[in-house]
Amino acid sequence: MSAYFTILPSAQELGRFSLSLLNSTIFAPHRRTVFNHPSLAEFDIDGESGFFPRDPLPPLPRPFDIWEAALDETTERVSLGEDESDAALEKRTNSEAWRRAIKSWPVIETEVLHTNPRLLQKAHQVLAWLVHFYVHSIPPSNEDASITVPKSIAVPLVAVSRVLGIAPVLTFADTVLWNCEPVDKSCPISLENIRPKYTFSDTDDERSFYIASARAEIRGIEILRIIDAFHSLPNMSDFTSISRVSRDLARLTKAIEDISEIIQSVRADCDPHVFYWEIRPWFEGSDAKGPQEPGWVYEGVDMSEKLDLSGPSAGQSTVIHALDIFLGIDHKLQYRRSPAPSPENKRADRGFMARMRRYMPGKHREFLEYLAAAPRQLRDQAQETTALKEPYDAAVMALKKLRDMHMRIACLYIVTMSRSAPSDRPGCPVLAAMERQRGRAPEKGPIRGTGGTELSLLLKAARDATRRAALKGN
Repeated sequence: MSAYFTILPSAQELGRFSLSLLNSTIFAPHRRTVFNHPSLAEFDIDGESGFFPRDPLPPLPRPFDIWEAALDETTERVSLGEDESDAALEKRTNSEAWRRAIKSWPVIETEVLHTNPRLLQKAHQVLAWLVHFYVHSIPPSNEDASITVPKSIAVPLVAVSRVLGIAPVLTFADTVLWNCEPVDKSCPISLENIRPKYTFSDTDDERSFYIASARAEIRGIEILRIIDAFHSLPNMSDFTSISRVSRDLARLTKAIEDISEIIQSVRADCDPHVFYWEIRPWFEGSDAKGPQEPGWVYEGVDMSEKLDLSGPSAGQSTVIHALDIFLGIDHKLQYRRSPAPSPENKRADRGFMARMRRYMPGKHREFLEYLAAAPRQLRDQAQETTALKEPYDAAVMALKKLRDMHMRIACLYIVTMSRSAPSDRPGCPVLAAMERQRGRAPEKGPIRGTGGTELSLLLKAARDATRRAALKGN
């Protein structure tokens, strides 16, 4: 509970703030901004559950329940194709039979689902998980060829994706937003009342990974309320409005700090080796090996090579995108800010964040577009209003620290583990050497995210772009 208490300012600090606020109301531009501010509900955002559906997604009706039944079988029947452990090898025959069954299915038309957004989301989730189970259960071959996703799941996945406005592949929404449900179904989803429905590895490590991501999103609900309150203000020229925004920026800073702690907590329950070798391979999308490597072909879909088929990523969290837009973070390096971008910043994938929005539900992407185009922008207001500069910079630096921490987590879970081998855990060194010979080789060259982007460059560029948003020094 104590983590959510606000420490009251000293009399001296309160005096400085009052003087700053008085100057702001006297000398700030006195203008009243009147515009139509849509409700969060118009963007499929719930006031209580945020980007999560208020209730768990419903089961699919007949004949679509065949998809859900196949997904329910995966824990017992399907193993990671590149896994050479005895337990995985024992499942190889069952995995192959499971894939043959999927190939034999008819293509089911999805029009009857198109009027029910929650059934569409459920269909997308189930089909996307099936695609990744199908692709990644295929044992590696020496042939440098693309992988064909059968039309029985490719065609309906593309169909429902077009209605939802989301990429036809596994996304953050499928693994977190639509995958987490309350443990106690009589109570709403909360930081403590949450669990994932589906996993690839059936490990507690994977469950903990999803729960940490979901808790960060739940804590982000307050961020959405703060953003909504800012855009709902009738003006920014009076004492009351400026005071409220200042208080909300302090709340925003605390929420960002809490999200940092939540993400950091994943280290306690998700082993880096298990994550890298048993969980992360399932997430990889068509371009995970890089743009020059063969990808996936969606059978029965015209020009499937043009589809967005990267895997799920934390970069698809709409809460973080909304926070970036609200604070005016310039990931594309469009504005002159200090310090100047480094050569590495310029070399990073500056289109990554914009591209990740195509992996969000269409309504959530519309919310981001609305925020970016809104006539009132927080950074501009903070530049013009003395009382807001310090609390604004505090929020920016909290986000910068979050990204610093994210880089450390990525280094531990991905960069360090990429130099390891599947059996580089405490145990028999002879067995480890044998499995290293027959298992997945440690990565060489630049370390890539599940979507094929050079990870280190990307994370450093995002951190540096955040730092440059601070008003102090600009």
